[in-house]
Amino acid sequence: MAVTEPAPAVPAEPHAPPTPTTAPNEAGETPGIPQEGARREERGEGSGGGEGSEGGAGARSAPSGRTVRGTGYESILRRQSLRESAARTYARSLPIVPVRARGLTIEGADGRRYLDCLSGAGTLALGHNHPVVLEAIKKVLDSGAPLHVLDLATPVKDAFTSELFATLPGELADDARVQFCGPAGTDAVEAALKLVRTATGRDGLLAFTGAYHGMTAGALAASGGAPDVRVTRLPYPHAYRCPFGTGGERGAELSARWTESLLDDPKSGVTTPAGMIVEAVQGEGGVIPAPDDWMRRMRRITADRAIPLVVDEVQTGVGRTGAFWAVEHSGVVPDVMVLSKAIGGSLPLAVVVYRSSLDAWEPGAHAGTFRGNQLAMAAGTATLAYVRENKLAERAGTLGARILGQLQGLAAAHPCVGDVRGRGLMIGIELVAPDAAGPGDTAPPAAPALALAVQQECLARGLIVELGGRHSAVVRLLPPLTLTDEQATAVLDRFADALAAAERARVPRPSPSRRAPAPVPAPGPSH
Repeated sequence: MAVTEPAPAVPAEPHAPPTPTTAPNEAGETPGIPQEGARREERGEGSGGGEGSEGGAGARSAPSGRTVRGTGYESILRRQSLRESAARTYARSLPIVPVRARGLTIEGADGRRYLDCLSGAGTLALGHNHPVVLEAIKKVLDSGAPLHVLDLATPVKDAFTSELFATLPGELADDARVQFCGPAGTDAVEAALKLVRTATGRDGLLAFTGAYHGMTAGALAASGGAPDVRVTRLPYPHAYRCPFGTGGERGAELSARWTESLLDDPKSGVTTPAGMIVEAVQGEGGVIPAPDDWMRRMRRITADRAIPLVVDEVQTGVGRTGAFWAVEHSGVVPDVMVLSKAIGGSLPLAVVVYRSSLDAWEPGAHAGTFRGNQLAMAAGTATLAYVRENKLAERAGTLGARILGQLQGLAAAHPCVGDVRGRGLMIGIELVAPDAAGPGDTAPPAAPALALAVQQECLARGLIVELGGRHSAVVRLLPPLTLTDEQATAVLDRFADALAAAERARVPRPSPSRRAPAPVPAPGPSH
């Protein structure tokens, strides 16, 4: 749970709106945010027509005629746990109720402030409520323009497409088509897979261990945990947990050779596929950057065999990794790019960009009611332009390298930190059980319980982080690209303190059952 005292003040965001003047009171509450009703409800003091009682001043009627009691954050969290499905995720490990946010900072209904290094799972390239995003949204609202237009042409869409194409690798942008999809990355993945199957007339797919491409059926089939037999799993290079036990350049070379062997061996059981889908940095897989040489090798392997290369840039795009698109680190130009998250400037938007030679679809071959999200396109245009004009990708690369270096220094003093890795402001810290040896010369086993404890200790210190990786043992940092040096220091300080606290809590303490037995007195003389 969060700390009792509000978190220390955070340096103001550059170009951010002024800080709200309302401050938490001595009870840690912010005036104007109703909380007492929930506390009275917890104490059972709602009777007698008071706040929180049936029909009292603190009650409000639900549409069904029933009364909803308690508007404080505890009541909101309790109702969420009762009403929402068991599939909810972030709400379980982050029991907060955000009511205001700007830049890096979230303020909860409890009056406490948090540094948000989750950023909507990488969606918020500029952080929360950046002025250029708010102004773009407001401009569309004030113009009277239609907000829902299916796939009709509009000035807003035209501006977005023009800005998007200006950021793409030149070779692709010069010969590209764009498909606006349903407003989630997983639908764009589905569209990309459908596209290459239509264009090639083939059905199979190459994907990689550790991949994550979304939660719909086709996207899940291409992700690491799915058993779909139409998808051939290839080993993704992983320096720390190499599937071949070698790591480094040798591990990447073996991965490439394995891929070539499967495709060229007539008895491998793998026919020429419709396409290969890959992430330049695996996010949910544990923040694993693909080696640049390996990415170039995958491009050659697919090009030589007329296999379309699909790169999933849903989380890595818009400057996150230190280049505008993660494939730019290797110089690879894919046949298809899947884009979502940050391209909508915090609002839902997803597209597929691909070479015109693949455009074999019939009208309506892929559609979606909400593929014309005008507000998201306006917010996305503003975000893409701001990142490009202010060189935030380069800034992410420089600051990310500095943060990685500091985390690697921290790892030297904490044996439970097995590996620190990432690219730009997409960073992962893998936690391990250092005293438990892995098989052979492999890394120690992952420590998911410790990672969860670190996440909770971070939250107690006003820092929001995500967990990922094969065993949910990787602490992930995805701060906004507007992160300042001062804010980066605050994030690292809180993380280091949380890591130390979680380690201390895991030190085993003597229990009565483990104490040395009391000495047994020598037997006395027989009677």
